[in-house]
Formats: sequence, C-alpha cells, structure tokens
Amino acid sequence: MFTKATFNFLDELSVNNNRAWFEANKPRYEALVREPALDFIEAMDPVLATFAPNFRAEPRKMGGSLMRVFRDTRFSRDKTPYKTNIGIQFRHALGKDIHAPGFYVHIATDECFFAVGCWHPESDALGKIRDLIAQKPEKWFAARSDKKFVAQWELWGDSLTRPPRGYDASHPAIEDLKRKDFVAIAPLSIPETTGPGLVKLAGKRFSASVPFMAFLCEALEVPY
Repeated sequence: MFTKATFNFLDELSVNNNRAWFEANKPRYEALVREPALDFIEAMDPVLATFAPNFRAEPRKMGGSLMRVFRDTRFSRDKTPYKTNIGIQFRHALGKDIHAPGFYVHIATDECFFAVGCWHPESDALGKIRDLIAQKPEKWFAARSDKKFVAQWELWGDSLTRPPRGYDASHPAIEDLKRKDFVAIAPLSIPETTGPGLVKLAGKRFSASVPFMAFLCEALEVPY
C-alpha cells in the first residue's frame, strides 16, 4: 500500500507547498498517497467489523475516512495550502467530524502513529465524558488501566492546570477530569507503515483500545 515513494512525495510537498507544484504532480499524489490510503481503508473495513461494528471505514475520495489534503488556512498564519501528512480516521457512524470518537492513523515523514479517542471534543461532549468519570471512577480506571490497553497505548493531549469548574478537587480521578483531550496514541514506524502487516497491526492496536473507546461511547450516549 504505502511505500518509500509515498514518503518521498510528502517530503517534496513540504518543500514545494504551492498550488502550481501540486497540480503538476497531482498524478503522483493520486498514485502514491490517495490510492494506497483508499486501499488501506478498504482493507480495514472487515477488520473493524470484528471489534468496532459502529465505526466506519469509508474508502471515498471525498467525505470518507481519508482526510482532505487541503489545509484550512482561514485562521492560521501558515498559509501553505496543503497538508504534508496523511490522516485517516475511522469515525463512529453517528459522528460528523474529527472531534467525534474514532480510530486514527497519522502518516508523515517526521512521525507516524495510531490514535484513538476524542480529540478536542466540543464543550457538551467534554462535559459528558467528565461527568461519567466523576460518577463512575472505578469504571473509568478499569478502562484506562486495562492491561492490554496500557501495554500498547499512552494517554495524550492537553489538560487544564486547575480542576474544571463544578468538579471536586479531591476527586480520585481529578487529573483525568482536567483533560481537554481524551486521546491515546501508539507508535508506528515507517518500516511498519510500508510493510505488508500494516492492516493486521492496526487491527491489533485498535482492538486493544476497546475498553477505552467503549467508555467514551457510553459517555456520549452512542452504542459501541
């Protein structure tokens, strides 16, 4: 699926991040980035069905699991038009955007990794996750500290410096209640990305996160 040539293209794009170069090299983008990504997504569909049936692998050029290559530059000082990484997200069937719970694959020349969870959830969703942790800390600790999960995943993301308003500062899960992201990441090397076992590895990593993901889905009142 992905090859060394994929990473070479991403390197070249980072140096030539402009519309003229991209249009001239669009056939290479299709062959080296989009087509391999769609092949990977298609291969992940039956894998996800075995442990996450409500999450979708959609191999569509637009609006599916492959995130768009165009950057949103409206509110950014960086006006370069294209992303220099490949982002793939398998979202919940009821999720509408990247902030919904999902399984994620990040491929770039400087870093590759798997991720699971909710990144920058909106305030309502964040409140629901915090409330369930506050109400059922034992269940949260069981999910967060599951042996298979912690063997492969590490919690990551931004946190508040002080307890969020309305939560007891002495709560046993106060450090987790401070979290603004409920995301875990797992490493992925370039040889693993370009090797024949990527789909199997993704399935192994993602399936180990089921307790964590199931907790988030319960908090957000969607079926896991």
